[in-house]
Amino acid sequence: MKAYIFPGQGSQFSGMGKDLYENNFYAKELFEKADIILGFAISKTMFEGTDEELKATRITQPAVFLHSVIKAMCIDNFNPDMVAGHSLGEFSALVANRCLSFEDGLKLVYKRAMAMQKACEQNPSTMAAILGLDDEIVEKICNSINEEIVVAANFNCPGQIVISGSIAGVNIACEKLKEAGAKRALILPVGGAFHSPLMQPAKIELEEAIATTSFNTPICPVYQNISALPFVNPTEIKQNLILQLTAPVRWTQSVNKMISDGATLFTEVGPGNVLQGLVKKINREVETASA
Repeated sequence: MKAYIFPGQGSQFSGMGKDLYENNFYAKELFEKADIILGFAISKTMFEGTDEELKATRITQPAVFLHSVIKAMCIDNFNPDMVAGHSLGEFSALVANRCLSFEDGLKLVYKRAMAMQKACEQNPSTMAAILGLDDEIVEKICNSINEEIVVAANFNCPGQIVISGSIAGVNIACEKLKEAGAKRALILPVGGAFHSPLMQPAKIELEEAIATTSFNTPICPVYQNISALPFVNPTEIKQNLILQLTAPVRWTQSVNKMISDGATLFTEVGPGNVLQGLVKKINREVETASA
């Protein structure tokens, strides 16, 4: 069975999507439609913007979404058996399996980006990558820090977890995790504490937008970050998307579940190939590809 996977924030690069725009008439139409929907030329920023310009959450999230979704929509006979996305990539996956329209998906992603950027400005915060420790140890140490907010946010692959929280909380956790044997505890260049309780203001804003958006029954299951389980019920998918903002991304568990449900080929659709690398670290026996 074929699984299509979609990357999240951090996979962006200057020039992303330009080849699609120049070589595919349908892709060009979609990029131009996106510029109209958003009210500014995001395509120009994607094709010509600096790395610094692309880092802004209000740009990064719709840019990665557009690159992934337009690429998927230009694949001949695109008919996935299952889909999943890492954080933001879950919205791309939901357009790919036809649960969301292109237009509604883009509007929700932009709303999500603006709400998250606002939450970051309200509560200065950060994230850090922890390498070389078991999940249980990372969670236990994060939970032991009561004076600050810090949680395990991304379970990317065995031995690679991202923690998220207040600046002080993440710094304290990094020291404790290094003492516990972590090979590295690296502060990430991100705008805030994604997938932590500090995203609660953004969650409230996004909940209202999702509630008023039409979700269709998808053509295949989406394996959602919140539980790593497959869903086809639009009401459940909506609720899981809302919960995702303050809950961890269970990517390791999602990939393992897709494999146990029959996935033998994982194709990453979008900028970069980070997810392919994670899939190989989770299970070296499955095949990966780029679209």
